[in-house]
Amino acid sequence: MTKEKIILGIDPGTTIMGFGLIKIVDKKMLFLQLNELDLKKYSDHYLKLKLIFERTIELIDTYHPDEIAIEAPFFGKNVQSMLKLGRAQGVAMAAGLSREVPITEYSPKKIKMAITGSGNASKEQVAKMLQSLLGLKTLPKNLDATDGLAAAVCHFYNSGKIEIGKSYTGWAAFVKQNSSSSSATKGGPKNNPIIDLRKKKRS
Repeated sequence: MTKEKIILGIDPGTTIMGFGLIKIVDKKMLFLQLNELDLKKYSDHYLKLKLIFERTIELIDTYHPDEIAIEAPFFGKNVQSMLKLGRAQGVAMAAGLSREVPITEYSPKKIKMAITGSGNASKEQVAKMLQSLLGLKTLPKNLDATDGLAAAVCHFYNSGKIEIGKSYTGWAAFVKQNSSSSSATKGGPKNNPIIDLRKKKRS
């Protein structure tokens, strides 16, 4: 019997949310879609969060992904940017959790490592590798979409491996894991395997 599953990858952001979908058939990747939600024209931060939630729900209801891979937040100098990015990720996760779709977080560095073999690869290098892996004819002008696709491919490569990231199968699992891990993270960011400590600006 042919085993199939669909993975939705999301690169959250309050300026642009990139996303991509792949289908796995007998352990082979097939490209479905990559695109972005452009939020630059909206000034209201809460409206942006609402649109991220609604777009994620729409993607879930349209493609019925079996799993969601999402790029995790990272530490940076700009606290406000970090807060906004965390909110964007949170509402995308909430959308998946509300539909009971299992979610796994990956640090930007882990995603780059999975795709290119280097955790310090550029967006362009990641995009080019995805183009080769999935046979994409063209690449989008904005590479946030390929970042979302990269999260999905990273998840496929790491499926079945131990400690691939933080995974949640629903609200109960999300609450349980975060409450039990709070004490473990008091020592600082070095104890959190999903955090990328590189100093990087992002809205």
